[in-house]
Amino acid sequence: MKESLIVEQLLSDPRVEQARSLLLDAVKEHSAKIDITHGPLSSKKQSYEETLKLFGKQRGGNLWYPYLGSGVGNGALVELADGSVKYDFVCGIGPNYFGHSHPLIVESAIDAALGDTTHQGNLQQNVDSADLTKLIVKAAKMDHLFLTTSGSVAVENGLKIAFQSRYPASRVLAFENCFCGRTLGATQISDRPQYRQGIPSTLDVDYIPFYDESDPQGSIKRTIAALKKHLSRYPCQHAAMIFELVQGEGGFYPGTTAFFEAIMQVLKDENILIIIDEVQSFARTPELFAFHHFNLEKFADIVIIGKAAQVCGTLFTDAVKPRPGLLSQTFTSSTAAIRSGYAIISNLMNDGYFGPEGKISSLHNYLAQNFENMHSRHPEIISGPYGLGAMTAFTPFKGEAKATIEIAHALFDAGLITFVAGHDPMRIRLLLPIGALTFEDCDNAVAIIEKTLLKHKA
Repeated sequence: MKESLIVEQLLSDPRVEQARSLLLDAVKEHSAKIDITHGPLSSKKQSYEETLKLFGKQRGGNLWYPYLGSGVGNGALVELADGSVKYDFVCGIGPNYFGHSHPLIVESAIDAALGDTTHQGNLQQNVDSADLTKLIVKAAKMDHLFLTTSGSVAVENGLKIAFQSRYPASRVLAFENCFCGRTLGATQISDRPQYRQGIPSTLDVDYIPFYDESDPQGSIKRTIAALKKHLSRYPCQHAAMIFELVQGEGGFYPGTTAFFEAIMQVLKDENILIIIDEVQSFARTPELFAFHHFNLEKFADIVIIGKAAQVCGTLFTDAVKPRPGLLSQTFTSSTAAIRSGYAIISNLMNDGYFGPEGKISSLHNYLAQNFENMHSRHPEIISGPYGLGAMTAFTPFKGEAKATIEIAHALFDAGLITFVAGHDPMRIRLLLPIGALTFEDCDNAVAIIEKTLLKHKA
């Protein structure tokens, strides 16, 4: 008789298989009822508003949107706890990459719920963490991956690795208008002074200009000049530079291979480590990793991933492997997140999402054409699109901040969840639920956008 683990016997038990099948069928049946956007149910509206008010008070501030999900959706559509249904084109700022109530995620969560613990951590990790690590390390073509709960912590781990490797160098280089997170260290790097109000300084950061698509060659020259000025002013004091290859909160501005290569070669010549921040761009470009899309493999020392992966992590090479004790934590993540991350990444790698003809590029191009058509009809209300892959943005009117925020809220009220990014101009950004999105969803979302913008024009 073939030996098997108890957990293998559990998951293949006919009762479990039947229960799993019944649950998936039930979710499919009920989520299918969510097929069109609409407003709240009259019977739920008052209690929903009371819950929002109390929640805002208890958490110390109101939610950006009056959004409390009910717990069920259908692809790009989601039901809120007031009974309203909206298109979700921001995915919780990224992690809900396969939309809502996707069978792949639901099945992963069902099996995870049968596990012995809700969380895995540094001292006790299940085989799920080992499987996910192996999958990502192989896909990245790097040596190591340390999993963690959040993008900001993954960034902090990358910084710690860099500082230990290049001690006593203590400065960091970054792009102007970058966003890195909201921990003490990451807040110092994020080029958002308002996020640092009342926060003590913990890092010395020097900024250089990001890519200017209107002047590619001039952009490279100006950025290299600024970089060399910092290196001259602080010789041998920079441990690393952190790169967003597509600026996320900055407004969905992508760079180019030539631009990044020129900067990275200078850094390599100066023995400065290269940290690539893919918390938002991971799995959203025409390749699984943005640094692969831009052909920067030979330069990458440390790569940060998150959001679409469900679990965040810090990839690094043997050359910068930290000493024992530098990286540790109680939680890696929940078993449901780890299993879901494995399912998502495996599906992305094996189901036609990547490459110039893949689903990511096809949906981006389709949506971009929709925006271009809208601009042709109404050039005064919209410019764009901008971004790359599953990261798309447009500028409403002139991109004035207050007006753009008002439009984002108006879109929410009209049935489309988006978010804002950038400044001068501020843009509306879309993080597409690529694992569930259809061309029809794109058409419906653009129709909502056009109707809303025309209403604001009036």
